[in-house]
Amino acid sequence: MERREEQPGAAGTGAAPALDFTVENVEKALHQLYYDPNIENKNLAQKWLMQAQVSPQAWHFSWQLLQPDKVPEIQYFGASALHIKISRYWSDIPTDQYESLKAQLFTQITRFASGSKIVLTRLCVALASLALSMMPDAWPCAVADMVRLFQAEDSPVDGQGRCLALLELLTVLPEEFQTSRLPQYRKGLVRASLAVECGAVFPLLEQLLQQPSSPSCVRQKVLKCFSSWVQLEVPLQDCEALIQAAFAALQDSELFDSSVEAIVNAISQPDAQRYVNTLLKLIPLVLGLQEQLRQAVQNGDMETSHGICRIAVALGENHSRALLDQVEHWQSFLALVNMIMFCTGIPGHYPVNETTSSLTLTFWYTLQDDILSFEAEKQAVYQQVYRPVYFQLVDVLLHKAQFPSDEEYGFWSSDEKEQFRIYRVDISDTLMYVYEMLGAELLSNLYDKLGRLLTSSEEPYSWQHTEALLYGFQSIAETIDVNYSDVVPGLIGLIPRISISNVQLADTVMFTIGALSEWLADHPVMINSVLPLVLHALGNPELSVSSVSTLKKICRECKYDLPPYAANIVAVSQDVLMKQIHKTSQCMWLMQALGFLLSALQVEEILKNLHSLISPYIQQLEKLAEEIPNPSNKLAIVHILGLLSNLFTTLDISHHEDDHEGSELRKLPVPQGPNPVVVVLQQVFQLIQKVLSKWLNDAQVVEAVCAIFEKSVKTLLDDFAPMVPQLCEMLGRMYSTIPQASALDLTRQLVHIFAHEPAHFPPIEALFLLVTSVTLTLFQQGLRLTRGLSWSPEDSLLLSLVSGPMVLASISVGHGALKRKPDLFLCERLDVKAVFQCAVLALKFPEAPTVKASCGFFTELLPRCGEVESVGKVVQEDGRVLLIAVLEAIGGQASRSLMDSFADILFALNKHCFSLLSMWIKEALQPPGFPSARLSPEQKDTFSQQILRERVNKRRVKEMVKEFTLLCRGLHGTDYTADY
Repeated sequence: MERREEQPGAAGTGAAPALDFTVENVEKALHQLYYDPNIENKNLAQKWLMQAQVSPQAWHFSWQLLQPDKVPEIQYFGASALHIKISRYWSDIPTDQYESLKAQLFTQITRFASGSKIVLTRLCVALASLALSMMPDAWPCAVADMVRLFQAEDSPVDGQGRCLALLELLTVLPEEFQTSRLPQYRKGLVRASLAVECGAVFPLLEQLLQQPSSPSCVRQKVLKCFSSWVQLEVPLQDCEALIQAAFAALQDSELFDSSVEAIVNAISQPDAQRYVNTLLKLIPLVLGLQEQLRQAVQNGDMETSHGICRIAVALGENHSRALLDQVEHWQSFLALVNMIMFCTGIPGHYPVNETTSSLTLTFWYTLQDDILSFEAEKQAVYQQVYRPVYFQLVDVLLHKAQFPSDEEYGFWSSDEKEQFRIYRVDISDTLMYVYEMLGAELLSNLYDKLGRLLTSSEEPYSWQHTEALLYGFQSIAETIDVNYSDVVPGLIGLIPRISISNVQLADTVMFTIGALSEWLADHPVMINSVLPLVLHALGNPELSVSSVSTLKKICRECKYDLPPYAANIVAVSQDVLMKQIHKTSQCMWLMQALGFLLSALQVEEILKNLHSLISPYIQQLEKLAEEIPNPSNKLAIVHILGLLSNLFTTLDISHHEDDHEGSELRKLPVPQGPNPVVVVLQQVFQLIQKVLSKWLNDAQVVEAVCAIFEKSVKTLLDDFAPMVPQLCEMLGRMYSTIPQASALDLTRQLVHIFAHEPAHFPPIEALFLLVTSVTLTLFQQGLRLTRGLSWSPEDSLLLSLVSGPMVLASISVGHGALKRKPDLFLCERLDVKAVFQCAVLALKFPEAPTVKASCGFFTELLPRCGEVESVGKVVQEDGRVLLIAVLEAIGGQASRSLMDSFADILFALNKHCFSLLSMWIKEALQPPGFPSARLSPEQKDTFSQQILRERVNKRRVKEMVKEFTLLCRGLHGTDYTADY
């Protein structure tokens, strides 16, 4: 029996709407939706109305809501309900009711032709949906019938009203087709039918557009209708007359926007390039707009210049290849290219005085690609024609990239400045791309201009012009190898001559030096020309990002040539660090730069500089370690620890990460004695332990401490060995007291690097066992808490143990141990069974990285069944539980994106535990409804046989699992899986 609720009351009553979908109740709910001040009542009404729209009763109340005595809001709801019923529930409509439904909709549209426009549009969309559902079989000439019916003279509506209603109907028809839910095979049939039907539409549109007596509102509607139809990929040659009429309409300011949209849509059809003759006819039409474009630019009419530019770019960008192929018409296409160049160089600063130039940038990429794609002979011809054009483009772009005057820039909003920054990045990308066509000559061109600018006394100096030329150099040098360019030495020589009195210019000078750091590494004699500039800039907080990043690049690329400058670099860096000129992230970069620099020094020099550099921080840390913990000291402690860890990240005297030639490495003596980083860490170890003792319950401080050792381990590798015993001991104490994910990550690093070395195995084994034992205990307690038992705030730590990041870290430790040192699993004190069970539980976690890590753990564990007795035993006892968890995941409990990882487990089980799997999989799939109620016994049997047969090809197993999971989810064979 249908549940009935309270009926929707009047406004403000707060009554819960009923499921009795009568006209009266719908009207009451609409009143509540529009006029009730209570937001909860509005939401209730909206939810009820959505149910009403899809109910069977909607067929009845919709027509009544369209009565003339109703207000437009109610009529609109009735029309919308009709559209929803037709578009979504077409199969519910009996075939014998098609004609009456069609007739009723025609009647309503005719009536609303002189009524509410929003209701008219919804009714037109409903009729369009009906037409698409009936085409081509049940209503073969739908569009022609619409045109004929609305042109009938016996209609009570005036001619203009009928005309506008017909145009509205014809406009929404293609739009409804684009968004319709038609099956793919039906969509193809309907598209073909509409392509034929445009023969009934275009002549009417041409007649209305070219008719002098047509009012402006009708002509605008015609253009919108045409714009809608061309998106159905109508052959361009069939649109010629309408496109020409649209070009003529560009002179009418009221029709301008609609004309631009129609022309751009027509030109941009993917299929349009087939109609080269029509495209060639369009070029003179576009060129004919140049005077209107110039006038618009002169008068500051940004809308008109923007629209004309869109048309020119649409033709050039979409069809440059087809038009370049017409060699005999090269001059007309070149004229179009020059028109687009005018748009690129349109006067004014983007985005304040103009917004048009950015539209053209993609065109220049496209044109260059098309020219370079021709065979050698034809390419040479076009290179001769277009190289001068691209040199002109570089000049135009660099002019557009120039900053306005300081005074003008000061008035720009932060949003305008950000848009201009992004615009300059786009220009930079374009210049980098253009280098492919112009080559070394482009750099020479820029260098000559910069040289003249800096040495000429005739022209007044412009920092904006200088900055733009340097920006061009930087754009190219950042991504192109300029090491063999003969102009870079001259450029390096010119840089110190630049009068830097502006932050933007200084920034660009810094970034340009940084972009040339690899060149400086090959030409170390030039370092002294630019290094003083960089060190001077370090003291300016406004140049923080550019100066620090440039110094870091120089220290990384040129470190073997920097020892003569090391003392100065360290002194200046130390000074700016102590003065706290830079933000935290730049301080970290600066420490990384110093790490690169010190790596190339003698060990004694490194230790001397390290002492000078970090002593103030150690003293500060000693003082902080004595204080009572508070938020202020915490920030200072984390900052100091961060500085140390970033320094140790790049301080690598063994040059593990070096990619320099062996000859360069031979310049350096083999380091003797302990590594300087290890020396420092041993000196501060007790201090770090003291800090930890006070901040052990603060994840951020613990993470910062662990980061120092983790980054040092990653950089030093085997050189870190002397620290292993004491670090393992400290980690064990930390983790036993308050387990945290960062400690697990550091444990994983130590296991990965040192577990395979006999000398370090005892402390690593002890740490591994302790961490595993603590994690398992807390993990199991945490799971009990999450299963519904009461818990106190003190238990939040336990609950954190079953959070994704923590489980991910703990699983990764086990995974790493198996990979690097399976012997760790031979220890009698390790509860392999508990580890196995927790990893199975982790397969059910919602976080994808945790699930993937758990799957990786099992794919590493299962091959050890034969060689590690404890592993073999636990797999024999609990492997069935693992299989069931995997099948549940495949059955729908895990994301489809994780299926490859679960397939890896099945493959490993089949390869290493075949006899067990063949028994388990048949038993596991036996219960009805497992792992999905959608599966038949035959499908389950087929899957198990397929899996058991495939023990060699992992890819095939993945395909089987993907297909099986689709069956489990009811998605097999649907469009939803097409891209899967």
